[in-house]
Amino acid sequence: MKKREIRKILIANRGEIACRIIWTCKEMGIKTVAVHSEADREALHVRFADEAICIGAAPSAQSYLNIPAIISAAEITNVDAIHPGYGFLAESETFAKICEDCNIKFIGPRPEVIGMMGDKVEARRTMKAAGVPILPGSPDPIEDADEAIRIAKEIGFPVIIKAAAGGGGRGMRIVRQEEDLATNLELAQTEALAAFKNGSVYIERYIERPRHIEIQVLADEHGNCVHLGERECSIQRRHQKLLEEAPSPVITPEQREKMGAVAVKACQEIGYSSAGTFEFLLDEDGSFYFMEMNTRIQVEHPVTEMITVIDIVRNQILIAEGADLGYVQSDVQIFGHSIECRINAEDPEKFTPSPGRITALNLPGGPGVRVDTAVYPGYVVPPYYDSMIAKLIVHARTRETAIARMRRALEAMVVEGIKTTIPLHLKIMSDEKFQKGDFSTKFMEEFQH
Repeated sequence: MKKREIRKILIANRGEIACRIIWTCKEMGIKTVAVHSEADREALHVRFADEAICIGAAPSAQSYLNIPAIISAAEITNVDAIHPGYGFLAESETFAKICEDCNIKFIGPRPEVIGMMGDKVEARRTMKAAGVPILPGSPDPIEDADEAIRIAKEIGFPVIIKAAAGGGGRGMRIVRQEEDLATNLELAQTEALAAFKNGSVYIERYIERPRHIEIQVLADEHGNCVHLGERECSIQRRHQKLLEEAPSPVITPEQREKMGAVAVKACQEIGYSSAGTFEFLLDEDGSFYFMEMNTRIQVEHPVTEMITVIDIVRNQILIAEGADLGYVQSDVQIFGHSIECRINAEDPEKFTPSPGRITALNLPGGPGVRVDTAVYPGYVVPPYYDSMIAKLIVHARTRETAIARMRRALEAMVVEGIKTTIPLHLKIMSDEKFQKGDFSTKFMEEFQH
């Protein structure tokens, strides 16, 4: 049963995810408030929300990361809840706590759970206690080079140094021999401090050719939890995902059941509620190891929605209202195959940003095609934010058909005035190893030669 009714939601985000949340709110009869920077006055999420408030100048620090301005906007518009989307403040324990203190429902897990999972060392410790497989590594942040060398010798080279507070490849260094460890440790700590204002790092054993597999979970506030299968996220460049698919071409039903059960048990152990994602590294021998947990909705959530016919945003809102999940694991069925390509405003060869005005735009349609975007003809892509301008998603009965469908959708997608990654995705769709599902996180390094 519902405990609280959410009648109006402020969306503390921008771009396609802000629009995505608005679409579900419209279906649920919930009013929406868009916040925006000065650079986003003409943005699509501003146009389609019921109300809109400017919260600051173009730079994120003065707008989408400006907690006092967002809370003021929420209080002025008398909202019941705030949906943070992904990025920006979505995994900010501080923001979630301030929402709670202001009697505004944060659509996500409890602040202390966000904090626990946000600290990668604490997350490893917590997951190990919950019975989740983790890679051999340091139980605490590394203090100095001597300690790093001692642990690296124990677990064996190569090792990887990671930022305790970070992600996205920042503060991350692979070390293959002892003499390189001290220098790389210092560099990783410096990078982590600059990126996350926290220089703590830890060490893990490095897997040479893993696959990046994640499990989507939904958990309510009453201890009920299900998983929605896995997503294959191995096609990456510099630890940034380029495309995702569901299900993975290599995961067996037995592995899916095992990984899903581990994720569900971990959720229940830590008292998790809302949508969340467990990220795992899958070794070539079939072993899998916890990497991190994302306590928010993911960019790639649509591929899971396509194969399960479950609206993840809708579930987030219902869970925030205090509703029971309403179904059990056996109710979750997987249908066909889905692929998502992230369309970025970037030079596809140099991967440099390509902001500017979109002079012409054609979005593909036809059977099994979905486009999540916030751009339109004449829209100016600003230089201040993430370069992703659209997500092109396809669904088909088989992976082979999904690849063919994605190829024809990419060919029909026209974005003029700026450069995009569409040509790169077309090359990936035509790659023999990708078509066979024979790849790892090293795919892009090998693909580009």
